[in-house]
Amino acid sequence: MTNSSLLDYTLRLADDGLIMGQRLGEWCGHGPILEHDIALTNIALDHIGRARSLYQYAAEQFNSLPAENKAAVFSSVALQNIINTGGSLDEDNLAYLRDGWDFRNVLLVEQPNHDWAYTVARSFFYDAFNYFFFSALMKSPDESLSAIAEKSLKEVTYHLRWSSEWVVRLGDGTEESHNRMQDAVNELWMYTGELFVMNETDKAMLLSGIGVDLARIKPLWQERVRLVFEEANITMPLGAWMQQGGKEGRHSEHLGYVLTELQFVQRAYPGMNW
Repeated sequence: MTNSSLLDYTLRLADDGLIMGQRLGEWCGHGPILEHDIALTNIALDHIGRARSLYQYAAEQFNSLPAENKAAVFSSVALQNIINTGGSLDEDNLAYLRDGWDFRNVLLVEQPNHDWAYTVARSFFYDAFNYFFFSALMKSPDESLSAIAEKSLKEVTYHLRWSSEWVVRLGDGTEESHNRMQDAVNELWMYTGELFVMNETDKAMLLSGIGVDLARIKPLWQERVRLVFEEANITMPLGAWMQQGGKEGRHSEHLGYVLTELQFVQRAYPGMNW
């Protein structure tokens, strides 16, 4: 395993959390009832808090790289300016100054909210994955990743319970809620396969003993999804074709809109303190 593999792995986990948190945060003040408006806002903050810890760790890794290796890591002009002047990067730089093609989040988390059922389905797929992923990552010999995973698992356990209950509530509710839930599941299903794609970074991290074997957690995820869908009277989609590319920096158009809103202030007023 190279230092770049660990950096890429850490950044990807951070990007997943940041973009998912940003998407869920869009519901703040717009939830169906006050209780769940607040619940979803808190869940969004959990994702962003995890992203912050991972960005801090990624910044430490990047700053420890030899000077000659730093220039090739990011394509962002704003980051290149900092690097070329000998500056160090921090968590805010990694969140606010990277361009879309430097992000490595999976395509699932950047998909738009559409409606409540769509948001619930996206959260459920991601929460179920996170539950098994962070359970495995807790055993990593990398102390930083293991500690972040342990803290995250406590939050993710609640996230999964919340989203599972909403899948059942909508799927086994009225005809309208059932149809919306089924439509959301059908549309988002093609983005779930990328969660388990072992790219070169995943393979390097697994070989080093630090990363998670995604093939081992896939059947656990499938079984959890099946059980919840069975209770919710939701039909499991049959499509086998899956979208991918986010882990390599190839994204849907939706990420650009997320980053435009997320990064606007820092881009408009660089280095502003308040």
